[in-house]
Amino acid sequence: MNPDWRAFLEARGAQIDPERGALFGGAVDSPEPGCALVDLSELGLIAIAGPDAMDFLQGQVSNDLRELSDTHSQLSSHCSAKGRMLANFRALRIEDSLFLVLPRSQVPALLKRLRMFTLRAKVQVDDASDALVCAGIIGDCGDATLAAVFGGLPDDDNGLARYQQTTLIRVAGPTRRWLLIGPAGQVEPIWASAAATAAEANPDLWALHDIRAGIPVIRPETSDAFVPQMTNMQLIDGVSFHKGCYTGQEVVARMQYLGKLKRRMYRAEVETDATPKAGDALFVPGSRSEQASDRIVDARAVGPGRWELLVVVEIAAAEGAEVRLSEDGPVLTLTPPPYGFSVQSSPEAAGTST
Repeated sequence: MNPDWRAFLEARGAQIDPERGALFGGAVDSPEPGCALVDLSELGLIAIAGPDAMDFLQGQVSNDLRELSDTHSQLSSHCSAKGRMLANFRALRIEDSLFLVLPRSQVPALLKRLRMFTLRAKVQVDDASDALVCAGIIGDCGDATLAAVFGGLPDDDNGLARYQQTTLIRVAGPTRRWLLIGPAGQVEPIWASAAATAAEANPDLWALHDIRAGIPVIRPETSDAFVPQMTNMQLIDGVSFHKGCYTGQEVVARMQYLGKLKRRMYRAEVETDATPKAGDALFVPGSRSEQASDRIVDARAVGPGRWELLVVVEIAAAEGAEVRLSEDGPVLTLTPPPYGFSVQSSPEAAGTST
């Protein structure tokens, strides 16, 4: 955690958890605050710099980095040779460097893997997690503060604005959200000003809004578990099918054009005294699937014994069978993500099935 940012939050009375960042209580508050400030120190950053940075990273991620600009960020992922996501992240360009924003718990493994592929490329891959601060604003009560600092607000999802060394990103979803990334000294006055009308909230609230927005976050528990399409990455502009080769591209492309997608990601609700966790296997009575078990992508409490989740399940089971937390566990209530599901129009062929 950035030491200056930590000192700033502690001076404001924040309770600091060294593994997650600043916490302001336990589970998500109920009722939830209408507008909230969230310390996102549990996010990390990887910086890629050097003359070959763009070409190098273009061959490692699922989206087309040529679409990054001073006003646009994007979601993307890094896959194994089998096309399964080892990590996903938000990619952005700041001046001559590229940055990947992802859970800190994912940074060491991705950092090591990217460095394996640098070979003779003139590129430097570094952990920038403590150099910059990540913070979030949920709701519109911070709009006036942000507009005054950045000279206006991005209109589109994933839109980006810059002020000095600080970046503002509009995050997609039913609720207005902003991601701030910058030096502690520049983020602190923004936080202090927005705090006049916003509650300082638990970072679980940010994760809950990712769930409601249908934005998957790959963590160590789900690394190497899902092809991007299984978590709807192609529906949230997280995959390019025209960019050319990257690690795992053949499998991802074959799934899109030749295969039949058998699993996809849904929002879910459940009541249970147990604690659903990312990576937990789900149970579908009567399923004959020989593939990997359906799994939880993420889960957050919304009250005592009440949970909201993102889950990857068989489409056939979601449309006509019960999906349970365990063999004798409670039944999940499934709904589509807010962006819906596009119709798969490519011809079916005897190829990849997932």
